[in-house]
Amino acid sequence: MLKRLIWLAMDFPKSTILLVLLATIAFGTQFPKIHIDTDPENMLPADQADRVLYNRAKQDFGIHDLIVLGITDEAGMFQADRLSRVARVVERLLGIHGVITADVISLTTTDDVRSRGGLLEVRPLMQRVPQNQAEIDSLRKAIADNPLFTDKLASADGTALAVYIPIESKDQAARIGDELRAILDEELTPQQQYHMAGLPIAEDSFGIEMFRQMGIVSPASGGMLFLLLWFAFRKLTLVVPVMVVAMFTVAWGMGLLIGMGYTVHIMSSMIPVFLMPIAVLDSVHILSDFYDRYPRLKDRRAALRESIEELYTPMLYTSVTSAAGFASLMLADIPPVQVFGAFVAFGILVAFLLTVTLVPATIVLIREERLQAVIGSMDSEGGRLGKVLREFGRFAFGRAVPVALLAALVLGLGFWGVSRTVVNDNPVAWFPESHDLRVADRVMNRQFGGTYMAYLLIEGKAAGDMKRPEVMAYMEGLQRTLETDPKVGKTSSLADVIKQVSYVVHDADPQHRRIPEKADELAQYLFLYETAGDAGDLDNFVDYDYRSANIWVQMQAGDNLEMARVVELVDRHLERAPPPVGVQVRWSGLTYINKVWQDEMVVGMMKAVMGGFVAVFVLMAFLFRSLSLGFLSMLPLTFAITLSYGLAAFAGKEYDMPMSVCSALTLGLSIDFAIHFVQRYRCNLARLGGDLSATNAVVFGETARAIVRNALVIAVGFSPMVLSPLGPYKTVGVFFALLMLFSALTALGLLPGLLKLTHGRLWQAKTT
Repeated sequence: MLKRLIWLAMDFPKSTILLVLLATIAFGTQFPKIHIDTDPENMLPADQADRVLYNRAKQDFGIHDLIVLGITDEAGMFQADRLSRVARVVERLLGIHGVITADVISLTTTDDVRSRGGLLEVRPLMQRVPQNQAEIDSLRKAIADNPLFTDKLASADGTALAVYIPIESKDQAARIGDELRAILDEELTPQQQYHMAGLPIAEDSFGIEMFRQMGIVSPASGGMLFLLLWFAFRKLTLVVPVMVVAMFTVAWGMGLLIGMGYTVHIMSSMIPVFLMPIAVLDSVHILSDFYDRYPRLKDRRAALRESIEELYTPMLYTSVTSAAGFASLMLADIPPVQVFGAFVAFGILVAFLLTVTLVPATIVLIREERLQAVIGSMDSEGGRLGKVLREFGRFAFGRAVPVALLAALVLGLGFWGVSRTVVNDNPVAWFPESHDLRVADRVMNRQFGGTYMAYLLIEGKAAGDMKRPEVMAYMEGLQRTLETDPKVGKTSSLADVIKQVSYVVHDADPQHRRIPEKADELAQYLFLYETAGDAGDLDNFVDYDYRSANIWVQMQAGDNLEMARVVELVDRHLERAPPPVGVQVRWSGLTYINKVWQDEMVVGMMKAVMGGFVAVFVLMAFLFRSLSLGFLSMLPLTFAITLSYGLAAFAGKEYDMPMSVCSALTLGLSIDFAIHFVQRYRCNLARLGGDLSATNAVVFGETARAIVRNALVIAVGFSPMVLSPLGPYKTVGVFFALLMLFSALTALGLLPGLLKLTHGRLWQAKTT
């Protein structure tokens, strides 16, 4: 049926092109409906348990995602002029839309506990800007004398001040950051520097920059693809249809995704990057075979029919297996990964359909004399590339045993490298070292307790559980345990408030900075604080009925490994010292949520890719009707995955979100080479009466050249991604090259030797 469609496309080329163009326009009309979401948290389903808990914690404790602003001056920030400027910055930022003004934490907006005339007083730490040195010294003493403020609002050396800016939603972080920069540029002196850190602004900035880079890198990559294809085939009217297939494939895939109402997320935004190289694979095979046949036949229709008859089965196999491999990602538990897998699979099938209809239709429209002028007298031996490949084929065939042994050794090294893989990620690390966010991350986490926020929730069963002294003491014990980790810079909780109240009411006696042992004394301290201060002063630390409390954990690093280590530290504490009866301890917060979704992403992609690997193997065995050939066809895929990730591990590259995304590339690219190689070997072996050497020589003609051309076109064509400032783009660009190198070398270097070693027995199944 599909072949009849191909012949119809050749018989009615103009109608075919018109239909494809109309369909593409229809898909293109969906693009204005695009909805973009750059929040990595949405990698998790809305009903995922940790995400539900975090949303509840936000409501219970009035906590929000934070931008952490740091203002530094080597001459010291505790000067009247410097403090006045900071006060004006805070006053102006309160007017930025999207800032939760009531919860901004700064010198001028945060309450301090003091004693005045024997009465407890709760008022802003800096009600007015100090006018003399005595007032400045008093302010510094007040900060140093309150554990809630030290290493949080001011650095220990006094050269930096911090402002914690809660925002309504993460997708406003970059915009709020831009408005805040304008204020800072106006208010600060040239000697003062400012930095903005925190996961919300990093994630939102990355999403914006990612789409900006997509607009730069995708056209640059497309341009490189076009130039390389033109260099390989030297005929503009033959190369343009190939690029049109790639662009139309992207238009159909993304148009359907948007039209069906799916959000374009970080994962789905990379669909064009994946589809473009996969979409040109079959076209390169058709053109390579056509270029070999046309000089002999001198008839474009006859050459096309012969080429398609020869290539139809391997092209169909590659498309079906690649689509099935990506479709297996739908088994992952991460919605954006499911969408990514489904629409890449759809795009692969679209690319096959467009390749076998649009490319032949455009070739048929080219006048015979023009084809004669360009390729009619071309060397069918493939020139210098053909000569090199023939020599390489003879070497691989003639040195089968040492090549196989070397391959086994290299694969073993690859598995060893994979075993050394460290799973770790941090969205801030997706930016280059020199980026403002990376600089801010280093400076702020050196000066303060930490810009990565996590929360340890202490949940009771009954109202008032948090007023029990044993619960409060347990909370304090958890804080002391947390602070033993080198990356936990600071913790804050209701226990710190109670200890500070006790300290103040006992005339600043250090011995009374403690949790009361009696419930009525603790309740009295809470009553004193609540009556002296504002009604919502304790909201961030305890809920309304004192059923649950919240420990703020400020971390100086946001890597998965760091968060995982802290979680394990708390788990060990809970085993040694279980919480009081009726109380449970659970993690929440953005840094923890990031660990959860990154773990889900990495592990989920690993499982999905392994599932895709199995699915592709089953399809190969079914399509070739041979388990042994199915196994052989998986070798380039196996080598590509193992060697790429093994080499990355040896180079110290951690397995992160971009790396897990790249693993899906192997399903669509590596299998192409193996299928074409195996299928063409089988056909030629049958045609040549089982002559192994002659078969090897034939396959290392057009087939080998097409494989090498595809590898070069994809590897070099997407090299512009390496120049992107974003780490994920660099990773994808490098992995394109590595996957092509290892896949092509395995197909061309190892499979011929296995043909010889098995005396061709594995390859002699009846062809379809």
